[in-house]
Amino acid sequence: MGKTKHPGPIKKAKMPDPKHWVSPVPFGLGKLKPKHIRDSFKIAWDNKDNLGYASRIITQGVCDGCALGVAGLYDQTLTGPHVCTTRLNVLRLNTMPAIKEEILHADIDELKKYDSTELRQLGRIPYPLIRRKGERRFSRLTWDDAMDMIANKMKKLNPKQYAFYLTSRGITNESYYVAAKVARFLGANNIDNASRICHSPSKTALKRSIGVGASTVNYQDWIGTDVLLFWGSVASNSSPVSSKYMLEAKKRGTKIIVVNPYKEPAMEKYWIPSNVESALFGTKLADDFYQVNIGGDIAFMHGIMKHWFEMEEKSYGSAINHEFVEQHVNGYEDLKVNVEAQNWDNIVKSSGILKERIIELAELLAKSKNAVFAWALGLTMHSFATDNISQVANLALLRGYLGRKHAGLMPFRGHSSVQGSGEMGADPFVLPGGDFYGENIDRIEKLWGFKLPEWQGDTVGITLENIVLPEGHERKVKLYYMSGGNFLETMPDPHFVEKALSELDIRVHQDIILNTSTLIDAKEAVIVLPAKTRYEQEGGGTSTSTERMVYFSPEIEGNKNRIEEARTEWKIYIDLAKRVNPKMAHLVDFKDAYEVREEIAKTNPSYDGIQHLKKQGDVFQWGGAWLCEGGICPTPDGKGNLIPVDIPNLGKKQDQFLLTTRRGKQFNSMVYSKKDPFNAAGRYDVLMNADDAKDLRVTEGEAVVVYNGFGVFQGRAKFVNIARGNVEVHFPEGNFLLPRGRYEKFARIPDYNIAVSVEKADRFNARKDRKYLEKPIEDLETTVG
Repeated sequence: MGKTKHPGPIKKAKMPDPKHWVSPVPFGLGKLKPKHIRDSFKIAWDNKDNLGYASRIITQGVCDGCALGVAGLYDQTLTGPHVCTTRLNVLRLNTMPAIKEEILHADIDELKKYDSTELRQLGRIPYPLIRRKGERRFSRLTWDDAMDMIANKMKKLNPKQYAFYLTSRGITNESYYVAAKVARFLGANNIDNASRICHSPSKTALKRSIGVGASTVNYQDWIGTDVLLFWGSVASNSSPVSSKYMLEAKKRGTKIIVVNPYKEPAMEKYWIPSNVESALFGTKLADDFYQVNIGGDIAFMHGIMKHWFEMEEKSYGSAINHEFVEQHVNGYEDLKVNVEAQNWDNIVKSSGILKERIIELAELLAKSKNAVFAWALGLTMHSFATDNISQVANLALLRGYLGRKHAGLMPFRGHSSVQGSGEMGADPFVLPGGDFYGENIDRIEKLWGFKLPEWQGDTVGITLENIVLPEGHERKVKLYYMSGGNFLETMPDPHFVEKALSELDIRVHQDIILNTSTLIDAKEAVIVLPAKTRYEQEGGGTSTSTERMVYFSPEIEGNKNRIEEARTEWKIYIDLAKRVNPKMAHLVDFKDAYEVREEIAKTNPSYDGIQHLKKQGDVFQWGGAWLCEGGICPTPDGKGNLIPVDIPNLGKKQDQFLLTTRRGKQFNSMVYSKKDPFNAAGRYDVLMNADDAKDLRVTEGEAVVVYNGFGVFQGRAKFVNIARGNVEVHFPEGNFLLPRGRYEKFARIPDYNIAVSVEKADRFNARKDRKYLEKPIEDLETTVG
């Protein structure tokens, strides 16, 4: 897709630049900031029983935290060592010993007293476990008995009645690929992954806009572009090493702009621990913030384009890159009609941004030769998320920000190898090398040697709903096989999720640790299988970063706390296939990881090169430095497509707020601190605007209730710099406010935003008590005196 190759890491600027400092006072004394150095010492202490192995993971392995692609201590963006607290926080998952038997085999009610953080800290799963219906404790199981029980159940079921799910932390491309192949071999197409919950709208939108669902640029393109614009992303929190790239970009003249309802402190100022200058004096990251309403991004972008077309009326070529549009873009006139029909009043009301501010950004972009647009969950976790991303692509196509250095589109991914999960086919809509559709099905069937299921698989949310279908329904899911993940703390409506998980006949948790969902009952049995980490997998493994770099991570020796019965994830799937269909299982068998990579290179042509990755430091980038290089898109006619979209109706009534969920000091649902180090917010704080609170007569720290027709959240008011009419609560604590069944219209992922009411707790409770007290009591009403 692109001929230019990535040049490798570039040198950092050597001279300090005081104009980007937060304060001349060293180490941020007197300011609210993360304690990176202190936390690093604590992490070292936590790993003291296995410190040598922990050091080898850091210096030899590819990061199993974020998707920046740090291999050892280095990456392909900048020279010099890179390490961050996200990576250090997840380190203990790889080094800790097994759970003590007296705890592991305790009464289930005793285990249920632990939250997920406490369960994680207990240690790793040491051997296969089972808890049958009515049993109070997990008991030990042999691998043969465990796998036979799962296989025998699958033999009895219609393949539409079981589902597979793979999480994102630590899982390699090899495991995604083998799981995807085995699922289809077994006749199942209910297979989904954690990446889709976060970024499937990015892929869906980019494929329809430019023909390929991946970042078109590299992290290096941040460094020296005119504008680096983050939409709904707190990059410095999800991927702290990226703050080094931002500092380097600022030193080379890049203007960093953040579009987000909350003026996140982590994007305003940051102390980068591995950069001496920043560790001492901090770094002012963002140059400007546009505090858009939750869900108001489409309107905001309509305003930018509307002003561009107004500029064009006065001076042709003052805003639109007509040469690029004429040569490389379809749909210009239709988009123009759609945008010009938008009313400024509606744009301002929906976006929450003043017209003057919208014009300000529109003119900045019109004057900028280059720009990189990066986005994350603030755009992707809406019911209209695909339209959000297509609207971003519209901006880029109109300006020609595509297919070249310092200009492009980047879905900013948070977890290691989430880019690879769909590209390996672990997705109900996707096979290796393309969609689950047409010619790609025929191609894969020839390569794999067996027929694929002819029915469309369901996404994770639908499969959970299918668990409670009537008994005779052909899609009633009765067995769920999960590689990691915790639906109880990642999906909306946790009460329903708990009910659904308990109604499965058999639930399989293939994981390295216990979590709260592991402890839920099942009708027949809960089976727990101990998996190896990516650093223990024989023959090593690969992962794909946000910028399409495919890294090799070797097997790392010397684990003092080795789990003897843990098995490599992709090997477990092959074992399952052999037990369900032994006569044909040779079609999904691999003798080693190298053989898996050789087949990946054949089934997904973009990954031709993965077969050569064999040792520490090996890496290649699929697609070249820039996708759509020279403006040529991998679409039928080679052109990008402008997609007209409408301003969504957010369903917010007068006096209601729009709510979104946010991440604090955590890795997805794995929480590492009850206080956010950037704003001191607690896990049950309700982040709100002080003026909104004043209207409600709420004081800071006061108990408040956030509620709607789906749930109630009780917390305390925390005043922050957030756009009026918007509130934020932490994920997963706030998930009780989110209903099931609200899905993105194209990618079919849950919506994590909702309209809510906010009220003083004493008023809410008094009103509730009054309703209760005034409820007629039938016996009293009908008594004759």
